[in-house]
Amino acid sequence: MSAFEVVQRYGTWALLRFVVALVVFVALHLVRQPLLWAARVLEVFMRRIDGFVVAGLPPRPTGAEEGWR
Repeated sequence: MSAFEVVQRYGTWALLRFVVALVVFVALHLVRQPLLWAARVLEVFMRRIDGFVVAGLPPRPTGAEEGWR
């Protein structure tokens, strides 16, 4: 069904509503993409920092009490 057929059958407002919905959908995805990249970069840095912190901890004591944490 072409745009002209949609206008003839359902009217201009139906076509306009569809176009607006499509533009909003694309705009939301374009806004979402940089946020996903930022989250991925933050995750990588947090994993590296966590690795450095864990590597700097002393080894777990052996022979400690059962309830010690």
